[in-house]
Amino acid sequence: MKDMTAPPPVTETQVIRVVKAMRRDRRAQWGPVVLGTAGVLAFLLVWQLYSQFGPISDEFLPYPAQVLSQFFANFAYASFWASVGATLWAWMLGLAISSIAGLVVGVLIGSSRFLRKATFTVLEFLRPIPSVALIPIAALAFGPQLGAELLVIVYGCFFVVLIQTLYGVADVDKVAYETTLTMGMTWLQRARYLVLPTLLPYFITGVRLSATIALILGISAELIIGTDGLGQSVAQAQLNGAPVAMYALIITAGVLGIVINLGARAAERKVLFWHESIRAEVPA
Repeated sequence: MKDMTAPPPVTETQVIRVVKAMRRDRRAQWGPVVLGTAGVLAFLLVWQLYSQFGPISDEFLPYPAQVLSQFFANFAYASFWASVGATLWAWMLGLAISSIAGLVVGVLIGSSRFLRKATFTVLEFLRPIPSVALIPIAALAFGPQLGAELLVIVYGCFFVVLIQTLYGVADVDKVAYETTLTMGMTWLQRARYLVLPTLLPYFITGVRLSATIALILGISAELIIGTDGLGQSVAQAQLNGAPVAMYALIITAGVLGIVINLGARAAERKVLFWHESIRAEVPA
């Protein structure tokens, strides 16, 4: 008698489909890494050719091998790590202050129709002003001190977080909000179960965008004002006629930007693991 409970036999066609699917997943996993590595190698090749045959002398645009050698050699110098540490300290403080301020002010303004209308013109006037325009004011007010750098960073990142927070508060479902009122929820319960889950993805996005902006603004302020950090080291290398050291420090700034961006993306996925935008990134 034929066993009706036995699973159907696996056909050769099904095995081939599974193998092809595994190969596609492997290519999808390693594809970005391979393309990214190829892009870096192509950039170094173009740099090498331009330094050797381009109109700019290799005295002012050194070969990539020289710059990369200096880049790795800097790891042995305490002064290099002191500059990196000063830049990261200003970056962390500026990002933290702007994120907290943007969240608090955004929730306060977004929760009140009166405040939204009253502050609309002021925010639209201040938001387009570039942060680098405040560098002369920061230099006059604080001198080459940490406060000057923080002023530039906080001003630039505050509006990014603020606007994202306002969008998040505005996205709260009106029907759901009225339902919480009908259920007799307290303000704290509404904030925890309704406002925060809606607001959090917008806020995290604002912080992620501000993370790289804060690094750019911090190094720019160090370069012009002269506060301690990578920007000041770049300016000193330029004044001392050391292009190799200057380009190595510029590459350091770029590597820091990549690390910060990857860290922010990882933190976003960790915090918003429940959100549909993050779950959609995970292959089925």
